[in-house]
Amino acid sequence: MTPDRDDRLHAAEFVLGLLDAETHATAERRLTTDPVFAREVAVWQKHFAAFDDTADPVVPADDLWRRIEADMAAAAPAAQVAPPGLLRRLWNSLGALRIAALSGTVAALAFATVAVVTVRHAQEVAARKPVYVAILVDDATRQAGAIVNAFADGRVEMIPLVDMSVPAGRALQVWTLWNREVGPRSVGLLDRARATPLDLQRLPTTANDQLFEITLEPAGGSPTGRPTGPILYKGTTTRTL
Repeated sequence: MTPDRDDRLHAAEFVLGLLDAETHATAERRLTTDPVFAREVAVWQKHFAAFDDTADPVVPADDLWRRIEADMAAAAPAAQVAPPGLLRRLWNSLGALRIAALSGTVAALAFATVAVVTVRHAQEVAARKPVYVAILVDDATRQAGAIVNAFADGRVEMIPLVDMSVPAGRALQVWTLWNREVGPRSVGLLDRARATPLDLQRLPTTANDQLFEITLEPAGGSPTGRPTGPILYKGTTTRTL
C-alpha cells in the first residue's frame, strides 16, 4: 500500500516535532498499528538524520495557524484582499502552508548544521597548524636534521628529518633557550631519532626566535642539567603565516 500525500506530510511533521501533543500521541499509536505510516516515518527519520544531533524538538503553539491567518489578513492590501470563498479554500488546504513551514524548518536546520560543521572544520585545521616552526640544522654542513612545531594549545613536537646515529650508551637530548639569563632547559630525551612530543608545560609559552637544539649526551641525560655534548642540530622558531 502506498501512503497518500497527507500521510507523508503528517509523518514528516511527526519526525520534525511539529505536531501538538495530542496529534503527536495519536501518531505514536499509529506507528504500532499502521505499517505504511511507520515505514513513512522511518523514511523521514533517515532523511533528517543529519539534523538529529543538532536540533531540539520544536512544538508550535496551538494557535499558530490562527495567528498566521490573522497576520496574513492584516498585512494584505485592501485592494488585493481575496474573496472570502477563495481565502477559505486556500486556508482549508493546510498542506501547502505546512509544506512551506517544513521547507523553512529544514532550510534553517541545514544552515545551522553547515555552520557547525564549518566552524568545527576550521577549528580542527587551526589545531593542526603550528603557530611557530623551527628548522634545526647542522652548523657545519647546513643540513636540516629536524623540525620543531609549536601549536596554539601549547603542544610542541619534534620531527627528525634524518636518521641520527646514536652510539651505545649515549642519547639525544633536546633543549630550548628563551632567555639567556635563565639558560637552556631540557625538553626531551631520546634513545634514537623519532617523532616525539616535547615537554614545555612548565616553561613559558613558545615565542618567536626561541632556540631549540639537539645534543649528544650520556644515556641518562646531561649530568649537569646543561648541554655537555656536541650540538648536532639547532635552530630558532619563526612564526608561521
